[in-house]
Amino acid sequence: MAGKSREVFVGVDSGTQSTKVLLVDGDTGAVLGSGSAAHELIGGLPPGHLEQQPADWFAAVETAMKSAFASCDASPGDVRGIGVSGQQHGFVALGKDGAVIRPAKLWCDTSTAGQCDAILAKLGGLERCIALTGNGLPPGFTASKIAWLKETEPENYKRLARVLLPHDYLNYRLSGVQRMECGDASGTALLNVRQRTWCAEMIAAVDGDLANKLPPLMPPDEPWGTLSTEIAARWEMPTDAIVSPGGGDNMMSAIGTGNVADGVVTVSLGTSGTIFAYSSSPVVDPKGEVAAFCDSTGAWLPLVCTMNVTVATELTKQLFGMDTPALESAVQSVPAGANGLMLVPYFEGERTPNVPNGTGVWFGANRTTHTPAHFARAAMEGATLGLAYGLNRFRELGISPSEIRLTGGGSKSPAWRQICADVFDTPVVCLKQSESAAFGGALQAKWIHARQADSSASIADLANAWVQLERATQCAPEATSTAKYAKLSELHGEVSQALRSAFDRHRMLLQ
Repeated sequence: MAGKSREVFVGVDSGTQSTKVLLVDGDTGAVLGSGSAAHELIGGLPPGHLEQQPADWFAAVETAMKSAFASCDASPGDVRGIGVSGQQHGFVALGKDGAVIRPAKLWCDTSTAGQCDAILAKLGGLERCIALTGNGLPPGFTASKIAWLKETEPENYKRLARVLLPHDYLNYRLSGVQRMECGDASGTALLNVRQRTWCAEMIAAVDGDLANKLPPLMPPDEPWGTLSTEIAARWEMPTDAIVSPGGGDNMMSAIGTGNVADGVVTVSLGTSGTIFAYSSSPVVDPKGEVAAFCDSTGAWLPLVCTMNVTVATELTKQLFGMDTPALESAVQSVPAGANGLMLVPYFEGERTPNVPNGTGVWFGANRTTHTPAHFARAAMEGATLGLAYGLNRFRELGISPSEIRLTGGGSKSPAWRQICADVFDTPVVCLKQSESAAFGGALQAKWIHARQADSSASIADLANAWVQLERATQCAPEATSTAKYAKLSELHGEVSQALRSAFDRHRMLLQ
């Protein structure tokens, strides 16, 4: 292809631990090159407080971008569009000069549970919150983080001029434009997801002046902007290269897994776990457990998030000095159900069910099960049973998958794929492109670019052409294991429910 004209679309996924960049061929959807760069959490904060410096995200984007181009023969001059995926719910506070005021509080920060309670009390309770916005208010959502800043750092709050989310901040750094698209905005708890408008009553419950600090909302099928002259020159890219709307990591992963039409369900096995499905109309859960998000294509994305998936397996590997192959071998050596050893994996608290003060609990340890292999199996199963709680809620709301597309680091494990099929009682399959959020960003950028010439260009058609399943990874449920996991799932829920008051008392002892 050297010397030949080429259209390249860049997908960026800025996550909690690292940033990944994919360079994708605009004709075929083939990945031409990739790069990554790590970024760290701020150390030394109290339990429940998780923060990062937004500047570190952008520095990681630049490093990963350079690495991606160094890995292939694509040229920065070939770039026609960039799509950014970012971790949802994080609160980036900007001053009037556009500079960051303080570190960003992240999606996994659970320190704002008190602010959630206070906001809900002002509104008249959870049911009123759901009626207004379509969503509840777990501590991870952005609204309570804004209230936290107002209460605990009033001088910083006085300086606040603009509220952005992580991917908004990166788009702002790329284009100089401050906006917000409705997919990511629906994770703030400030958006009426049915109407795709800011909710005045919810905003007032946080602060009467907050409406002036929120950015304008934009439609999903228009460019956010183009690269600023500074960035275009620095990266040697065309000044007319578009910045697409981008979105939260789940919205971009939905695009990257082809979850843009009815009947598709995706489960992500990452640091956190997510289950999401495409819907042409809002799916509002009266219990507030399924998030009624907008997607980043103009439809909706009912979603469940759990905070502890590979968290559980990584901690178990550290505990027993296992590497990834050793963990896989250990899990395979123990039967389904781990002979009764079960993990309630709330190491980071939990969002679904809403147990912000939760901790990890091993249940069923005895002489038989007190082995590294049993703990490894129970960790993988416990994280999956936590996700099954959300999938069962999906089914209660009328969303019944015939096949589940797996993504995220955990999906690389054959043992975990079979556990998912058995626990979910549904066939599972992985994607040929595992970096679904970054791939979704590139796919969205291609769609937005195509719409500039043809407004009828369909993202579903593009996803059908670009997204490919890896059928060799497909797993079907095994009847004996499925029956065992159905009983274990019921017990898992009972143990979780029985421990919740104990979790609260435990947190008070630590204060």
